[in-house]
Amino acid sequence: MLTALCFTVWVLFIDDRDFITTHFRHVKELHKLEARKLYFEEQIKTVSRELDQLKSNPATLEKYAREKYLMKRDNEDLFVVK
Repeated sequence: MLTALCFTVWVLFIDDRDFITTHFRHVKELHKLEARKLYFEEQIKTVSRELDQLKSNPATLEKYAREKYLMKRDNEDLFVVK
């Protein structure tokens, strides 16, 4: 009986992977993952809005192509300044 009690105390409180530390570690990781989920949901909304604008407005599509992919018209020269 004493051995079982010592083993239980060891597993719950003393070991590197004890119950309490593991529980708090999982709770902390859960909060991080929930924050990342919110961030990515916001990114999805932003990208969806951009996609809707690109599909509906040709001027927006041209502006996006010029800024993002450095595209140019045939009669233009493009200079990139960093």
